Amino acid sequence: MDVNRARPSWRGWGGVAAMAVLCALALAFVLLLPRTQQPEPVRAGQRVATGTQADATDGCSDADVHERTLAPSGADGPTIDAIKARTGAKRKLVVGVDQNSYRWGYRNPNTEGAELEGFDIDLVHRIAEEILGDPDAVQFKAIPTSQRIPAIENGRVDMVVRTMTMTCDRLRQVAFSAPYFKTGQQVLAPKSSPVTGYDGSLAHKKVCTAAGSTAYTKLDADRKSGRLPASTDISTTVPNQLDCLVRLQLGEVDAVVTDGALAASQAAQDPTVELKGEAFTTEYYGVAMKKGATDLVRRVNHVLVGYRANGWQASYDKWLSATLGKDAAASKPPQPQYLQSS
Repeated sequence: MDVNRARPSWRGWGGVAAMAVLCALALAFVLLLPRTQQPEPVRAGQRVATGTQADATDGCSDADVHERTLAPSGADGPTIDAIKARTGAKRKLVVGVDQNSYRWGYRNPNTEGAELEGFDIDLVHRIAEEILGDPDAVQFKAIPTSQRIPAIENGRVDMVVRTMTMTCDRLRQVAFSAPYFKTGQQVLAPKSSPVTGYDGSLAHKKVCTAAGSTAYTKLDADRKSGRLPASTDISTTVPNQLDCLVRLQLGEVDAVVTDGALAASQAAQDPTVELKGEAFTTEYYGVAMKKGATDLVRRVNHVLVGYRANGWQASYDKWLSATLGKDAAASKPPQPQYLQSS
């Protein structure tokens, strides 16, 4: 299919959105502080404290990985003590986020300073308020999809709140909170495309995914097993998931596979594309932190208990109801199970 010929609206809103995205991507790895100047990088002594931790991945399966977290606690510990010990302008929670995911974590050009907004950003502010007593005591760091785990491991951030799916492979590298959102992989393609979903219609089509994403892992496994046509080209991977929308708008790929929650927001940015078919996986987003930072994991889980009861629905209504529907039942995380003991 000649995607370029089929989609003359490239010069419209989709094109504007793509140009804005390309400009925003040039800011990746730049520290975003809507209200303050950019602080210095976190020093070694300020990094998340490490310690011994039982292997939470023993017998792990991706179907139950969202249950493998620690019981909530409001108590401080070495990790939180180190965060609170930061002084002056550096006394902030350092969080890795996205700046390009519409309604999740994005810079709103209509606000003073083009502040970061979205569903993930609301959760960050709630966590900062709980730990430091100030919802704005946050140092945001924009990180691409492929750098979420390295940013945690090398201590550049205290945590990542960036539509990060919980998997057993990732649990071997980082610690996760209880889940805060439920989603699933879905196909995004031009409305004029013959692609109908995650099926045989992807034969001889070029599909874009983000490097290091669960989408690519799923496509690779399914193509090897025969569930996905062998002729499907999955070689196009990008650092940031939203780059796939730009590739789709340019006609360089035929479809995108990503979390349905993100795909719906991208469809809202460009009315010439749409979700194709139903979600074909079940996944959960969690807050990712450094292995061994047990007190921080417990504190975040403590925050989530209150947030699920008072805050989650309001944030969903504000940011996601327009793209995912007013009924949030399909997106609500399950009742948390705290199966990890230490």
